[in-house]
Amino acid sequence: MAPFWELSGRKLHWAVWTESLVCISIFGYATASAGGVLNGESFRKQFPTIDVTDAPPDQKHDKSVIQGTVVAMYTLLGAFGAIACTFLGDRLGRRMTIFVAAMAVFIGGLLMSTSYSLGQFIVARCVLGLGVGGITATVPVWQSELSKTKSRGSHVSSFGIYCGTGLSLALWVSFGMSFTKGSVAWRFPLSIVSVLAVIVMCFIFTLPESPRWLKLKDRHEEAKRVLDLLHPGDPEAVEKEIEDIELALRISVRHTSLLSMFSMGPQRIFHRVVLASILQIMLQMTGVNAIAFYAPTIYEQQLHFPAVEAGVLAAASQACLILGGILCAFTVDRFGRRPLMMFSASAMCVCFVCVTALTSQPDNRAASKAAVFFLYLYYVVYTVGYIGIPFLYASEIAPVQLRAAICGLSTAISWLFNFMVVEVTPVGFEDIGYQYFIIYTVLNATFVPMVYFFYPETAGRSLEELDAIFAQSKSIFDTVRVAKQMPKIHLKELGYEKKAADLEHMEKYEAV
Repeated sequence: MAPFWELSGRKLHWAVWTESLVCISIFGYATASAGGVLNGESFRKQFPTIDVTDAPPDQKHDKSVIQGTVVAMYTLLGAFGAIACTFLGDRLGRRMTIFVAAMAVFIGGLLMSTSYSLGQFIVARCVLGLGVGGITATVPVWQSELSKTKSRGSHVSSFGIYCGTGLSLALWVSFGMSFTKGSVAWRFPLSIVSVLAVIVMCFIFTLPESPRWLKLKDRHEEAKRVLDLLHPGDPEAVEKEIEDIELALRISVRHTSLLSMFSMGPQRIFHRVVLASILQIMLQMTGVNAIAFYAPTIYEQQLHFPAVEAGVLAAASQACLILGGILCAFTVDRFGRRPLMMFSASAMCVCFVCVTALTSQPDNRAASKAAVFFLYLYYVVYTVGYIGIPFLYASEIAPVQLRAAICGLSTAISWLFNFMVVEVTPVGFEDIGYQYFIIYTVLNATFVPMVYFFYPETAGRSLEELDAIFAQSKSIFDTVRVAKQMPKIHLKELGYEKKAADLEHMEKYEAV
């Protein structure tokens, strides 16, 4: 078979986009699939230890804690899967790392859907988390390194479309199977994630490897062939990109160990690690996973809709993620990352204010319906600014030699905070009810000034230009100003060829 299906240019970019869609839909599906079956009668009978619905009043709190822990184990191990990519991403390459992660997802899904004991179910959730963590840490890096500068944002930030597709599929399948009898009602929905993993494994090696990783490994001819296919008929663009990658690698020659992530240096690497990590923390503390993991429970127990209506509302709500993802894809390169993140945080704050006020009236049917509207609106505005941009942003600001490592570390931190949110949410709803939403109202309000003062704009910049922005910054308060003032020009024009030569000379001197 001809390499990459004989595709080039836009068609090849769309093929990469489609594979990324399947990869990240695994994340969305795995996130929602357990929540979609928790309230099923057959599932509750199979695992009575985590059955909160039928538990006596004096046991509800304890069982909600156990349920939160079991569901959240997936997110805790997701952190370890993402960390593993810190080591594997640059050793195995982007494609092989994705393949290994998909294999873990396949095994985890198979174990989960065949579980007959809570112990097996927990182990399955752990294996699944390892795989999904690896996928979420690696796919944005692979996709960003294959994307053109002008469309990189729309490609990678389509995370919302990808994730929303998986979430919608999980909840609709769970809802449809809820009308069946027996364990198939939950075993079949939990097995679908393994099917998605097989699709990823079948096609990942039919698509190109990252040219930046190939250059990092001195596989120059392969890198050039990939770039020629990505930029057909534009040899100047290919040569410019090769030159910028080589210059960036030469400049960063002194910062190749993983420990260099925790040192500043001329490239301000630790500064970048902190920005990427805090943005991932912000993603989790928006409150989205308090809603996504327990969507049917929220509609049934907090808003008091009948079980069937709650299932329909939960499943239908995920279409809002797809809508938000489409809006993000069309605006992220036009308006930039900063405006979307600030708008999104402000709008989420307003949505949570309204949801908190409306859910405080449990016997008011009209208020419950209005709360549904604001929950749906929340999904849209959240997706516009936060579901994909943190992953995109981390891959953009990380230097090429540490891109996989920084994205892996920041994604691992995201998973740890995801674990915390999923762990405390059942207890929060059980103990303080609607007031639990107030926490996320306040947090979202704080994100606006944080983005404004500390996060430079990356839209329209090559990955190598972003290295230049941080190299010219003097402090954490300086980077936004430098990004605004620096013109969009070739690295050579910034004197980076001389800087690379100076650093190489320094390396030789120190070696002697």
